[in-house]
Amino acid sequence: MTGAANVLEDELAQIIASHIELDGPLLPILHAVQGRFGAIGEAHVRAIASAMNLSRAEVYGVVSFYHDFADVPDPRPIVQLCRAEACKARGVEALVSAAEAAAGERVRLETVYCLGLCSVGPNARVGAKLHARLDEQRLAALIEAA
Repeated sequence: MTGAANVLEDELAQIIASHIELDGPLLPILHAVQGRFGAIGEAHVRAIASAMNLSRAEVYGVVSFYHDFADVPDPRPIVQLCRAEACKARGVEALVSAAEAAAGERVRLETVYCLGLCSVGPNARVGAKLHARLDEQRLAALIEAA
């Protein structure tokens, strides 16, 4: 095993250890692994299952159920566009085609349902930053800057 592989295994073990004592640690572990490695691969599933005394099928079932988790890293930046009812009422659907055109193949545009800023929609998230009161121009600028 290479030194780099050992470092990654150690990082995975640290992620698991830092969350394992939580009530319901599986989702926090999966989010941390996804955030660090960009995906949750078979080796991650095996290690998490072993540490939590779960079957690989149980862990994989959670990974495959939630669309937040990927099994292969996607290097593109992600822009999440809220398309929940409040944002729909505030006009998000009229922005979708312009957002898709701005994103092209360079940016991954994801639909999410509620970013928690319902009174100031339409909303989007780029990284950890939320953006409210979007119109076509502001949303296109966000996507192009991602």
